[in-house]
Amino acid sequence: MKQFLKFTLATIVGIIITSVIGMLLMFGIIGAIAGSAEKVVKIQPNSVYELELNGQLIERSKDDPFTEIFSNAFGQDAAKIIGLDDVLANIRKAKADENIKGIYLKGGMLTGGYASVKEIRDALADFRQSGKFIVAYADTYSQKNYYLSSIADKVYLNTQGMLEFQGIAANTTFFKNTLDKLGVEMQIVKVGTYKSAVEPYIDTKMSEANKEQVTVFINSIWKNVLTEISQSRNIPVDSLNRYADAMMTFQPTEMALKNKLVDSLVYSDGMNEVFKKLTKQEDFKDIHFISHSDMNKVPHSEKMQKQKVAVIYGVGGIDMGQTDEITSEDLVETINEVKDEKSVKAVVFRVNSPGGSAYGSEQIWHAITELKKVKPVIVSMGDYAASGGYYISCAADSIIAQPNTLTGSIGIFGTIPNIEGLNKKIGLTHDGVKTNKMSDAISLNRSFTPDERNLMQSYINRGYELFTKRCADGRGMNIDSLKAIAEGRVWTGEDAMRIGLVDKLGGLGDAIKIAAGKAKLENYMVKEFPAKEDIMTRLFKDMNSTVETKILKSRLGDENYRLLKQIEQAKYFNGIQALMPVNITLN
Repeated sequence: MKQFLKFTLATIVGIIITSVIGMLLMFGIIGAIAGSAEKVVKIQPNSVYELELNGQLIERSKDDPFTEIFSNAFGQDAAKIIGLDDVLANIRKAKADENIKGIYLKGGMLTGGYASVKEIRDALADFRQSGKFIVAYADTYSQKNYYLSSIADKVYLNTQGMLEFQGIAANTTFFKNTLDKLGVEMQIVKVGTYKSAVEPYIDTKMSEANKEQVTVFINSIWKNVLTEISQSRNIPVDSLNRYADAMMTFQPTEMALKNKLVDSLVYSDGMNEVFKKLTKQEDFKDIHFISHSDMNKVPHSEKMQKQKVAVIYGVGGIDMGQTDEITSEDLVETINEVKDEKSVKAVVFRVNSPGGSAYGSEQIWHAITELKKVKPVIVSMGDYAASGGYYISCAADSIIAQPNTLTGSIGIFGTIPNIEGLNKKIGLTHDGVKTNKMSDAISLNRSFTPDERNLMQSYINRGYELFTKRCADGRGMNIDSLKAIAEGRVWTGEDAMRIGLVDKLGGLGDAIKIAAGKAKLENYMVKEFPAKEDIMTRLFKDMNSTVETKILKSRLGDENYRLLKQIEQAKYFNGIQALMPVNITLN
């Protein structure tokens, strides 16, 4: 009885402690929400929009009450999340507001795809047409940040700073040796010589076909980067390549100035004089710097209009089990909602997806096809619109991509793990009975039989035939011509336009103008779908998954968490997959 009371008391105390910790966590979250409540910001005269190029660049901004809380709990700085949509909107606001004299690109480490970075760069080029200034400063420029910052009127670097400039490398992590040690064999059935998404699970290095396609697309991206830097900085492309070969990262800082990559070497406080001259102010204190977060709270100046162009966002893997990515059922519901909304006269489908479930892609394709019957649909491609991402795009009236977008990858695969080796290692055996020849087909506990592999290959072949037919019909191409550029090969947006997979190079703004033109709209406003979830909705909807993700990210770091996520995604390879090799990372 004494022991029973002892354990009962311990259980009660444990419950009380857990409840208190939970309440404190909830109060912390509510406090963070209250602290982040938006207030309208009014821009004062002599203001400068300070865009800090630091953090993770994502397609759309989102309220996230967890990041700072868990980062602080583990003694780390909160990782910044920057929405491309906010950056583009803020640049437009800065251009239109007479109180803003210019934009300050403040250095940091901004991680994002080259297509998204170009989207910002193009918006800054448009901003310069206002006659206002753009200046950039950094203690250290990453290569992408320098590419972005090179659009500025003047580029400044810390006297003892660093400028990364060494070209583009593409790297892939392979898991086959690890799987072999565990006794797991990944059984692959695919169509497409270049379909390399499965390679990390069945090989220890890139195939020759994969090396070929990756070499082509990274050189295409690098060529575009060099061309734009060359035009902005008035440096020949050949010279830029020589500087990259010398690896400017570890060259003396003075070399960046000598090679005209930057305009001046100054310490950070030296920028005070730069801004005084640019704004014609005698006292630095009379200059008002508007942070990106405050700029988000500056009201839009656009007038309300009855007629609308809808922007539907399709961002992330398709049915890959992630709450912040594409769930085909939800996206189809959104597409149907837009189809039925009478005020929407044209649609831009913003696709930033490496693909995923072929079944889910087909459902989204069908919904877009039905939408196109009643309203013009223009696809705007982000960093990725490949494999399933291209599948859901191909039915549009027109496709717009950035030169550095990765698209195509028209091919599919299926994968079934065989854990027979793992079973032997841990002592598990299996036995059973069946009524028919194929009753126990496609078992995880043994290799494919020849009949099973033939059935799987036929299944994959039918999926590939459907995929290529959808693309050929959508692009108005002969099926044989389409198949000649398919085979799972990844193309840049620039090369995709050359071979007919893309109609025009440009960004989201270009796609919106084209959509409005097709609907013959002169006065309209843009409405985004699905509507962004407010902070309280996200709090209660994603509590468990978000908390788990934040803890793992805080403990593992971004790179290790990315690898963990890649391994975890393999369990969602149910049915056939239209997925590009998203595990390739570009510096």
